[in-house]
Parts: sequence; structure tokens; C-alpha cells
Amino acid sequence: MEKPWFKFYPPNVPTTIKIPEMRIDELLREAAKGSPNSIAMDFMGKTLTFKELDSLVDRFAAALLDIGISQGDVVAIMLPNCPQFAIAYYATSRIGATATTMNPLYTPREVEHQMTDSKAKALVILDALYPNVKEVIKKIGVKAIIITNIGDLMPPIKRTLGKLLKKIPTAKIEPGPGIYCMMELISKHPPEPVAPKKKVKPKDDVAVLLYTGGTTGLPKGAMLTHYNLVANALQCNAWVGGEKGKEIMLSVLPWYHVYGQTVCLNASIVLQNKNVVLPRFDPEDVMKTIQKHKVTLFPAVAVIYNAINNHPNVKKYDLSSLKSGISGAGPLPLAIQETFEKLTGAIICEGYGLTEAAPVTHSNPLDKNLRKVGSIGIPLPNTDAGIMHLEENRFLGPGEEGELVVSGPQVMKGYLNRPEETAQTLIEVNGKIWLRTGDIAKMDEDGYFYVVDRKKELIKYKGYSVFPREIEEVLFKHEAVQDAAAVGIPDPAVGEVIKAFVVLKPEYKGKVTENDILEYCKKNLAAYKVPKEIEFRDALPRTIVGKLLRRVLREEEIKKKQA
Repeated sequence: MEKPWFKFYPPNVPTTIKIPEMRIDELLREAAKGSPNSIAMDFMGKTLTFKELDSLVDRFAAALLDIGISQGDVVAIMLPNCPQFAIAYYATSRIGATATTMNPLYTPREVEHQMTDSKAKALVILDALYPNVKEVIKKIGVKAIIITNIGDLMPPIKRTLGKLLKKIPTAKIEPGPGIYCMMELISKHPPEPVAPKKKVKPKDDVAVLLYTGGTTGLPKGAMLTHYNLVANALQCNAWVGGEKGKEIMLSVLPWYHVYGQTVCLNASIVLQNKNVVLPRFDPEDVMKTIQKHKVTLFPAVAVIYNAINNHPNVKKYDLSSLKSGISGAGPLPLAIQETFEKLTGAIICEGYGLTEAAPVTHSNPLDKNLRKVGSIGIPLPNTDAGIMHLEENRFLGPGEEGELVVSGPQVMKGYLNRPEETAQTLIEVNGKIWLRTGDIAKMDEDGYFYVVDRKKELIKYKGYSVFPREIEEVLFKHEAVQDAAAVGIPDPAVGEVIKAFVVLKPEYKGKVTENDILEYCKKNLAAYKVPKEIEFRDALPRTIVGKLLRRVLREEEIKKKQA
């Protein structure tokens, strides 16, 4: 298959890179040897060098073995961004076990599903989160519950003050069999190198089980091998460039999500850069942090960039240290991109990925002359992509719409215990394994790809195919619109009617009407694409990384109709 996109690679980006077969924790071991005294992490003012972080990983790895966690077992991690997350994550890899990461906001039902499906033997969790899931953990029965406090690795004065002022959430956990304190476990073990008993096979052995968003049915565990994750960290670094040990990364994207895990955590370790870690997103905290630490790399999502653009205090902060950012997990509207670039002088580019590809497969070049706004860019080094016919396993030419498929070292091994779904998602064509993304897309003559929409979210109106994203892009161009979503609601007469949900910018509330927005749509969209109704909302349902949940809006509307 021809790869026209190679012509548009920036001069500093190779078309292929060497990917070593190694465990993900060995990335940290290498950084500890290469830059032992450089700062790996800064968490609320507490710094850890690469050597210190690696030593803590060894100590916790020894502790895991000591409490009966073996090679091949699954360790669940339910923590926000903090050094303890990195320690648990790399220590799990160091003993040849598998990590499964969970959103700290999960309900007991969601925790039960992931813990049961993955057969997790241990859970590393914040003390403040434990009471919420205690009953369900008892019911499942795990070998070890390891508790930590968000302040455990903060500077002592901040930790003491934070607890006194109740700024650090804390819960008293009754000691009992199988319940351990993470910091106590670490303190009991000397900093001696640990390695798995049996040699890990990086291309076969699963490093992390990441559960896909579950936009349909129950979430499935995508099996990402060590090779998948190492490959994607190296691919991302080759793309973004940056000087080894000289860049400053801001980690506000959650590490429990595949995007933050690869782009902020693993990629930063590979480049041996300082990683400034924030446990949650607050626009003002982010701006303060960028100014204070002179952050250069800021991967995020459109919602985060937009929140900074629209923050009343944005002009108070010096954000000029920023060089670049990649926006993923959904489209980056042009208005958001242009405003952020004007404010900071940085360049942000839209990229594309999915959990099943660890996650990044495409990105626009970080070069204003090479990027194509509105496209997801071109495939990363070592990555192949194409557009496949929706009914037949054959590739389509430039300009034709079909399903986006990708192939590369970052593509998962499969779904855990789901052979049928794996067989539907990973297909062999011309002797190569391709991952079906479920996105409808097209490729232009230059090899740039454009996601038209989710295959499942296409709106069918009177036989026409209408893409929600096209309507949303039009709405985003209206000066009063802060956020927007379009969905199709089943209707026996026309198939589906289009309804748009709009969040107005605060200064336009009460001044712009639904009818104003509707008239604007009529001027900018073909008649069959114009929403039948506009509804104003204070916020739209989005996942933790800002991906729009159109299905939630659709389900609400269907329930209303049935009532």
C-alpha cells in the first residue's frame, strides 16, 4: 500500500524507529541510569529524581512479592495523578504482573465489573476512596488492599497543613487482614533491584489491561502488551521531538486513562524530562503551574484548552514558555485551536488514537506549514492506516468514505476473554493485522486522514446520512457557543430527527435565543442537516478526558418520548 504521508513528515521525524523488546518499567530503569539525579517528578513541590523514583519502584515491587502477588497476577490501581500511581504502575511491571487502572470516580458497580472481569488480586487505592467501594471489594475478595493518602508524597509542611485545613481528603481505615499501608510496605523493603522470576515476553505478555470507555455495553479490557506501550511512547516522542532532559511536561491528563498514561507518563520517562504532576484539572492551577515551572509540553483535550481560553484571569498569567501540545480524545474545533495559539504562542495539533492502539496512531505535524486543520493528521512512524469499505474487506481510494483501520506495533493483543469481539475488531487483510476503529473517515491525496464521524453515531434523516460532527463544527463557529452536541432521535416518519444541545458562553446567556442559533444553522447547513430543535444546557455529558457522550443525550430524549 502506498504511503503518501511520508512526504509530509517534518525533517526531524523518521518514518520508522527501532522499538526495543523490553518491559515498561525498564524505561524507568534506563532513565535512572541515564539521568539519575535529574528531577523525574514534581508533585505539589515534592520532587523525586529518576534514581529515587526507580528505587521506590524496587521497594514496592519487593513488597508486592512479599504479600503474595505473583508474576501474571493483576494489580488494580485506583489513584489520581500522584507519584504513588507511577510507583504502583512500574512496580507491577517489574514483577511481571499486569496493571489495570481505574478512574477514581468509579461507582461500586463499575469497580466490581473491572475487578471481577480482570480477576485482580490486589487493589492500590486512596484512603479517601476506599469507604465508597469497601463493601464491593469485600464481596469480590481480593488478596491485598493497599492504601495510600494523596499527601503521602507531598512536602511534610504541605501534608500537615493540608490535613489540618481539610484540603487533603483523608479517611480512617480500620486495619485488618489483607489491608496494608503503601508507605509502610515501602519502608520495610531495602532499595535492591527486583526483576520477574521468569523472563517476560514483551510482545506477548500483557502489561496493562485498559478498559475501553464502554460507550456500548459493558467496558471490555484491551490487552496492551509491554511492546505496545513502549512502542507508542517512543512513537509519540519521535513525533513531538523535544530535547532529551530539557523539556518540562505538564501532567494534567489522568494517568489511569490510556492517553495520559502514554503521552504524559511513559513518554516523559523515555525523554527523561521533568514531569509536573497535577492530581486534577483546575484551569487556574494549570495556568499558575505553567507560569511557575515554565512548562514546555502540554498535551490535553479540546475541553481543557477551551477552559483556559475562556478563563477570566487568562491574561494575568505568562504562558509563553509553552512550545507544543497535542489534542486528542475528540475533535479540536478550529476556534479553540486558534485562540489558544494566539494566547500562548505555542502550536497545538489535533491527533487521534484509541485505547486499543495504546492509544496514538495519527497526528498533525507540529509545523503550521504542514498541518491541515480539521484533519487528524497522518500516521505516526511505524504505523500504517487505510480506509476500508464498510461492507467488504477492501481498501478505498483517496476521498472515499469508509472505516478507518490502523496497523502497527501499538495495536493491542485483543480483548480479555472476548474472542468474538477480538475477531470482529482485529482483522487480517493481505497478511497484516488491522484494527477496525469504528470511525468513518476519508484520506486525501496527501495521506491526511479526516474522521467524519463514529460509525454508530451517524444520523439517518429521510435516507440522508448526516454527521453530527459537521453540525457541531458549524455551531462552534457561532460567537456565543461554548460547547455543542448534535444527536439523532428515532422518529418513525423520517428515521431520525436532529436535535442540537448548546452551552452558551456566560456573557451571552439571556441575550441569544434558541431561534437565533437555529437561524444561524439554516444559513450554514443544507436543509436536511438543520436541527429540528435547539436546547440550551449548562453543561454537556463528557467522559473524564472530555470525549462527548452523545449517546447519553440520545437516551435521555428517547426516555422523554416514551414517557
